[in-house]
Amino acid sequence: MKNQEHKNRKKLAYKKRNTSPIKILLIPVGILLVYFIVYGGFIGYNEFSKEGMEEIPSQYIPIYKAAEEKYGVPWNLLAAHHRVETKFSTMDPLVSPVGAEGHMQFMPCTFVGWSHPSCEGLGEGAIPEKEKTDPSVIEEYGGYGVDGNGDGIADPFQLEDAIFSAANYLSNNGAADGEVEKAVFAYNHSDKYVKDVLYYADKYKEEPEKRKTPM
Repeated sequence: MKNQEHKNRKKLAYKKRNTSPIKILLIPVGILLVYFIVYGGFIGYNEFSKEGMEEIPSQYIPIYKAAEEKYGVPWNLLAAHHRVETKFSTMDPLVSPVGAEGHMQFMPCTFVGWSHPSCEGLGEGAIPEKEKTDPSVIEEYGGYGVDGNGDGIADPFQLEDAIFSAANYLSNNGAADGEVEKAVFAYNHSDKYVKDVLYYADKYKEEPEKRKTPM
């Protein structure tokens, strides 16, 4: 009987210790700290609007941020291009009717280089598949394709390569120097395209009252 009473007292003392007001208050503080570390401090999610957090697939965000770090092109601009081009890679197949390829819809001649002997017209070309992803061939012909994940190939159908290549293109056309509209127009010569991309770029970073819906 005494042993049972002793056990009961120990259980009660344990419950009191672990349900103290201080410990209860520490739980939400801990949650907020984790939230800040993951979403605010280390990864930089504090730069995202509510819509950006809801619409952009979280697995793509570190790639946009890494490309921004390397090429100086804003992460939200890369996210906007990704959204407009393939709805965050949900377009199936990732080839347009005119021959643009991959997650960020590069024409083969833009990816490999317009000085390739087969490049003319809209830029679909007749580039051998092996040459399309060879960084040395791309360097030779002055293309914008890059090996974003370090696997030795530059593939528009590989997500890191596609996003880094888009950042490379936009950077070379002025986006890293603040000429964002000019760079977006170079990517696709359409005023509506520019308007749509800038809308999403703004939407993913700015507050709702500062946005305008696309026409």
